[in-house]
Amino acid sequence: MTDVREKNEIMVEYEGRLATVTINRRKILNSLDENTIKLLTTKLKEVATSTCDVVIIRGEGRAFSIGGDIKGMLMNEDKTILPRVMDAAKELSLCLYTLPKIVISAINGACVGAGLSIALAADYVYANSKAPLAMNFIGLGLIPDVGGHFFVQNRIGEVKAKQLIWEGQKLTAEEALNIGLIDGILSDDFQESIKEKAKDILQKPTLAMIETKKLFTALNKEKLLQVLKLETIGQLTMRNTKDHQEGLSAFSERRTPQFLGE
Repeated sequence: MTDVREKNEIMVEYEGRLATVTINRRKILNSLDENTIKLLTTKLKEVATSTCDVVIIRGEGRAFSIGGDIKGMLMNEDKTILPRVMDAAKELSLCLYTLPKIVISAINGACVGAGLSIALAADYVYANSKAPLAMNFIGLGLIPDVGGHFFVQNRIGEVKAKQLIWEGQKLTAEEALNIGLIDGILSDDFQESIKEKAKDILQKPTLAMIETKKLFTALNKEKLLQVLKLETIGQLTMRNTKDHQEGLSAFSERRTPQFLGE
């Protein structure tokens, strides 16, 4: 299997009390494999112990992240990889949700599947006006992971979360804002606008803000852990369905899948 790697796959830059974490696999639109997920978790754990108060998470190039590395999975015959990826994804989700910092997701481009799950784990989610968003696991006969069920429900409620997941439709940033999935759209000089948002937060009593975050984290951590456990069971089950195999075939053949509910 050909492994396309950037020199610095996960980059962290500190500017005083601000840290910027960048997913840097731009050649493949910041898609996520086991190594990338583990490295991102490691870097976030380092940020957690730093003196920064605000963290921006972003993707390099044209995408925030298009989610799991589907092409890589299709080329890899190792049957043990999926359970390992799910375990790594659980650790990443928990680490990001409980990070004792104020986290801002900067959706600069396409944000899809597991990439959207990661983005929605932040405290603030802002998107470029041209960024498409989709919780599109359904197109592969799969369910959301990386805590996707938990984070979508937190933002838009159970009924709308189910419908969003089932439909798997691509949303514009404006549509995502209208349903409450994101917190705002920044059009002019997106990266600079994100930094301005971060600077505004740094003018506030961040210790008190982080204490509030810790309180909510303590209340909801067990629920997230339960969701992550159920997502793992459900995803491993879905991987063995005919619908998933049809979804993979359609993806590789660039055609519309014909699902049978099997």
